[in-house]
Amino acid sequence: MNSYRKLNKQEFHKNEYSLVPLRYQDRTAIMKWRNEQIFHLRQNKPLTETDQENYFQQIVSKLFTAENPNQILFSYLHNDKCLGYGGLVHINWIDENAELSFLMDTELEQNYFEFHYTNYLDLIKELAFDELKLHKIYTYAFDLRPYLYPILEKNQFFLDARLQQHTYFDGQFRDVVIHGLINPNYKKII
Repeated sequence: MNSYRKLNKQEFHKNEYSLVPLRYQDRTAIMKWRNEQIFHLRQNKPLTETDQENYFQQIVSKLFTAENPNQILFSYLHNDKCLGYGGLVHINWIDENAELSFLMDTELEQNYFEFHYTNYLDLIKELAFDELKLHKIYTYAFDLRPYLYPILEKNQFFLDARLQQHTYFDGQFRDVVIHGLINPNYKKII
């Protein structure tokens, strides 16, 4: 298993669910899910196996050894089966904040999204706030999935901003909705 130089704790567990450093073996499933759910991702074309292989070899592999990586990605597992992936992206080490990223198996999305997203949020908060001591985490979502916002609010996230007509999708401009969560135990380390 890979490990992140930046982290003391590599795995985060909640019952039989866990986040582990992004596994190479999950790359094909992740590519499939990304292509199936391209409509809400910042991805402008379907990924190919070559694209995915290059991404893992040229980008992901370097994250593990970076002193301050710009993203920290995990496989989201039920026991040892990958159900999704995500992590902290666009990490700003100076301002101590990061954007959340999460994508799950398309087949589970309709009936189990809230359950898995809530599990993921519990695990990622432990990583972001307890392990990395970040001040704030936030989401950045195209306004295409309104069912996402009540789940975030149930998990103590607040509506931070709505960027009016900020992204062009499917022939029209759409809002981007940002929810944030501030570390309740934050103390600036100088």
